[in-house]
Amino acid sequence: MLTEQILTNAQVVTADQVFNGTVVLRDGVIAEMQTGRSQAPQAQDLQGDFLLPGLVELHTDNLEKHLSPRPGVDWPSASAVLSHDAQIIASGITTVFDALSIGDVNPKGKRMQQLPAMLEAIAHANAAGLTRAEHRLHLRCEVCHPDTLSVFRDLVAQPLVQLVSVMDHSPGQRQFALESKYREYYMGKYQLTTAQMDEFIVEQVGNSREYSDRFRRAIVEDCLARGLSVASHDDATLAHVEESAGYGMSIAEFPTTMEAAQGCRRLGMSVLMGAPNVVRGGSHSGNVAAVDLAKEGLLDILSSDYYPASLLQAAFTLAGQGDYCTLPQAVAMVSRAPAVSAGLDDRGEIRVGLRADLVQVRADKSRGDKSRADNVRNQGTLPVIQQVWRQGKRVY
Repeated sequence: MLTEQILTNAQVVTADQVFNGTVVLRDGVIAEMQTGRSQAPQAQDLQGDFLLPGLVELHTDNLEKHLSPRPGVDWPSASAVLSHDAQIIASGITTVFDALSIGDVNPKGKRMQQLPAMLEAIAHANAAGLTRAEHRLHLRCEVCHPDTLSVFRDLVAQPLVQLVSVMDHSPGQRQFALESKYREYYMGKYQLTTAQMDEFIVEQVGNSREYSDRFRRAIVEDCLARGLSVASHDDATLAHVEESAGYGMSIAEFPTTMEAAQGCRRLGMSVLMGAPNVVRGGSHSGNVAAVDLAKEGLLDILSSDYYPASLLQAAFTLAGQGDYCTLPQAVAMVSRAPAVSAGLDDRGEIRVGLRADLVQVRADKSRGDKSRADNVRNQGTLPVIQQVWRQGKRVY
C-alpha cells in the first residue's frame, strides 16, 4: 500500500518560483505539485509557511564540538554523533557531510586520535537508522601534515566518503598570507605562548615545503579515479585557482578574494562560501564578503561551516537584501547546488520524482536580529523551522 501525505497551503519554493500550493508525497518521493489548496480531509495545512527542499550541508565541523565540548573533555562518540545529528536536523539539514580532519594544525589538538572513533560512530548510527539526517563523510586533508597521505589512504575507501578537500594552512599563503594574522588566530585559538608559536611556524613552513605539493597531487588523483568530488580550500589568487582547476577540482571552498572567485567562474569551479559570513555581514578573518560575491553572481554554494543554523538564515538574508538574489536562487545555494556538486541528483529541489526531503519554515518578521544592523542585514526576518521531513518521514 502506498504511503501518502498531502501538504497544503504552503508557499512552495521551487527552483524558479514561489507559489501557494500543495505537495503530495508518496513512499518518500515527491509525487505531485499543484497550485491552490487541497480539499482532501487528510491534507496537512501548513498555514501559509514556506516549504523548502531539505538543506544539503557539504562542510561542517560541528561534530567536533560535541566530541570535545570543553578543553580536555572527551565525550563518548556514539552520544556525540546523535547530539550533533539532532542539531543538524533542527537546522533543516537533511543531508550532511561531516568533515573529518586529517592532519591537525592544532599543536595541542586530538583530531587525529579522534578520527577512528568518529568514523565508526557515524557509520554505525547511519547504518542502524539512529540518525534523522543522512550522514556522509567529507575528508579534509591538511597536506602540510606528514601523516595526511597515509591516513587518507586508510579512510578513502569507506563507503560514506563522497567529498574530499585539500588545504594548506601553513603561514605565508592563502588564508594566512600575513604571518601576523596567522599568529593572531592560532595564539588566540590554541592559547600558545610566543615561543610555542615561533616553533610551530617553523615546523609548519618546513612541512609545507616537504609534503604539500606531493600530497595534494596524490590525493586528488586518487579521488578522481574513485569518482569522488574534490574541493580546493582558501584559494587566494588566480594562480591558486588555475592550479586547483588544473588538478581537476570542481569546488572551491572559501576563496579569499574577488580575483579568486572570478577565476573560479571562468574555469568552471563552483564557489562555496560560509553562511556565517553572510549572516555576520562579512568574513571573521578579513577576507572577501560572501554577499559581495553574490552581488557579482559569483556565489554558488553556502556551507554552515561552524554554525549549523546559519545555513537557513543565510538564504533568507541573501533573499532579503536586494534584487540580486531571489529566494529560489538563495535556497538553491543551500540545497540543489551542493547536492549536484557532490554527485547527488535525487534531492535538493522540490520537484516531482525527487526525494521528499522537505522543511517547513515560518518567516517571523517581528523577531529578526536588529540589534547589529551594521553586520546583520536580514530585513528583520528570522526563519523558524516548524517541521522537517526526510524521505517523507517527519524527523523534526
